[in-house]
Amino acid sequence: MSDSDLRAGRTGRPRSPAADAAILEATRASLVDLGWSKLTMGDVAARAGVAKTTLYRRWAGKNELVVDAVAVLFDELELPDRGSLAADVQGVVLQFAALLERPETRTALMAVVAESTRDESLRLRIRDSIVERQKRLVLEGRLRAQRRGELPVETDASAADRTADLIFDVIAGAVVHRMLVSAEPVDADWAGRFTVLLLSGLTGARAG
Repeated sequence: MSDSDLRAGRTGRPRSPAADAAILEATRASLVDLGWSKLTMGDVAARAGVAKTTLYRRWAGKNELVVDAVAVLFDELELPDRGSLAADVQGVVLQFAALLERPETRTALMAVVAESTRDESLRLRIRDSIVERQKRLVLEGRLRAQRRGELPVETDASAADRTADLIFDVIAGAVVHRMLVSAEPVDADWAGRFTVLLLSGLTGARAG
């Protein structure tokens, strides 16, 4: 089947949410069992109980499929109002840590990040499908804190965007490094100390 045939096939019948969920779950299971290098579209199709052509109607190849399988897990993250900025930050840190504790999340994330060092298109897909989507939590939390009077309102939209990027990088980077690089736990004590450190910077520092 040619690339043009595959692209044309994606415009056909409507996608089945149940089939999509089964495929993404099978992808994560395959990553845990086989690793990135041995995972194939055929193996995922067999585990999901669908034809391989069904996968190719939805995803161009393994890179797209695996990133989407990871992105769905990160979409589970939520930011309920816990009453204060500190509680909100600590809550999302612990929630993120719990997500990374799951073997399918840890394996899939490490696999796509490692592979992305050699594949620019994969790196861009990770940024668009995971990083940019999850910045919603930063924007939601910051707006809530501003409404409470815990954070100043930034009138410069460009500066506000840069601040949101930095907050996301600091939180995500610290949790990922501690759990996946240092192999240390992220528990309530660590999350609390990290939150104090982060908030002293957010509420006390001013851009030069």
